[in-house]
Amino acid sequence: MTTRPANLSCRSGLRPARRRALAAILPIALLSAFAGCANVHNVEVGTIPDDYRTRHPIVVSQAETAIDLPVTSSEAKLTLGARSRVEEFSARFRASGADTMRVMLPYGSANQGAAERVSHDVVATLYRNRIGRNRIIVQPYQAIGDNGPTPIRLAFSTLVAKTDACGRWPEDLSETSENKEYFNFGCATQHNLAAQVADPRDLLGPRGMDPIDAARRSTVLDHYRKGQTTVTDPSKSEVDYSW
Repeated sequence: MTTRPANLSCRSGLRPARRRALAAILPIALLSAFAGCANVHNVEVGTIPDDYRTRHPIVVSQAETAIDLPVTSSEAKLTLGARSRVEEFSARFRASGADTMRVMLPYGSANQGAAERVSHDVVATLYRNRIGRNRIIVQPYQAIGDNGPTPIRLAFSTLVAKTDACGRWPEDLSETSENKEYFNFGCATQHNLAAQVADPRDLLGPRGMDPIDAARRSTVLDHYRKGQTTVTDPSKSEVDYSW
């Protein structure tokens, strides 16, 4: 009856081998599991600078654009300088896409009567600059006790693009251990871009495509079939820099 003890010894000999095999495989399995959960797109390296567009974002918001036209008690119509300002403001109003313009007159001031007389010339100037009557709102504003040349104010609300004020230095510029851009970097560029945008709506989304020019397309295709150049002839005002 020696077979049973021999079987027991064989089984007991297999257990340590299995344990050693599991001990060798377990670290590899854990490393594989962690590697599968990693996201290489979220790795941050200190040498990669921050984006200045994130620190100084351009924000499109509603704001009021206005000009003041000082009026003395002896005036009855717009001066030449004030008239040119109204004409320039009318062009800005048309380009902005705003719906209505407000003409605000002082109420209770010493020049109230003169401001009311001058306002008729203001409205007539707006008419001549292609601003319809239904887009002009004349309303008073309180200026009781004001003895100076209280102005007539022209105003309209529209969208504007702007960013925060520049010149903030929250950190020491000499601290460059992380090799990042300083906080104020790019602020002036963002300000200039916001000021140069003709229509802030373009920052919110692209415009629709214009319809094709069927006549020009036919001309280009005809030239292409004949082996001729398809480039538009330069105008006489263009400068040729070829020597």
